[in-house]
Amino acid sequence: MTRRKQRGSRHSATLTLAACLVGLCLLAYFSSISETPAARPDTAGTLPTDTEQQAAADYNELERMACPTYESARGAQIIKHVGYTLAYDADFKTPQWVAWVLTDREAEGTLPRHDHFAPDPEVRGAKAYPDDYKHSGYDRGHMAPAADMKWSEKAMRESFYMTNICPQNRNLNRGDWQDLEEAERSLARRFGAVAITAGPIYSQPQPPRIGAHKVAVPDAFFKVLLVGYPQQPQAFAYVMCNEAGSRPLSYYQHTVNEVEELTGMDFFPGLDEDVEAAKPHLPPGTR
Repeated sequence: MTRRKQRGSRHSATLTLAACLVGLCLLAYFSSISETPAARPDTAGTLPTDTEQQAAADYNELERMACPTYESARGAQIIKHVGYTLAYDADFKTPQWVAWVLTDREAEGTLPRHDHFAPDPEVRGAKAYPDDYKHSGYDRGHMAPAADMKWSEKAMRESFYMTNICPQNRNLNRGDWQDLEEAERSLARRFGAVAITAGPIYSQPQPPRIGAHKVAVPDAFFKVLLVGYPQQPQAFAYVMCNEAGSRPLSYYQHTVNEVEELTGMDFFPGLDEDVEAAKPHLPPGTR
């Protein structure tokens, strides 16, 4: 019989994985929208076929699955943009998580990079601004990458909102994190769609801050990906310390369950426990 998620006491497992995260960092240190593309179900003005109806249902389910369950003591504002949904932390001035679905056709988008960072107009209260990152030594690191948004001018533009950005080590942002972004696009092309959730990890209640608006600097980042749902689901999960490194993606791989222990989030609600406990290899040809 297939087992579903069971929630219980996770204190010891959390400490174990937190210790692993510290070790990983030390090791690295010392060594509904008009611009929606055809790939997203859109049957306006026509009667959808059974196939189109099923595709729309599958897509909507993936969008639902991508948004984790999480309750933070600091609270959060849920914001939905064209290409992604996020939970914004007004204290840390970063997202708690960012979730989106990338389809195979979206992964083939050709729009140019927008490259204009801006505060998010949807934010209620304290915001981060692009100048907060100047002279900080950190890149403005995308959680939902701009390269995933080349299918829509509005999605591309909104990917540069500061609610989708975290202070990220320059080498990581332009190296291993970018490799993971390329892998997610490869998965979208291979499987037709991938549900993705990414965000920062803070191991201390008062992290270092940068800029006039006191943007919190993460200790690490997570990304979890779901493909093949619902027929033959596979889940991939990664944790990268916010430091320079040049390693294969397998070095950073964890199970979804392990990342849940580390973050306190419940990813892919309703997904079978055996899928979340597995650590599958990326398909051949995927970085």
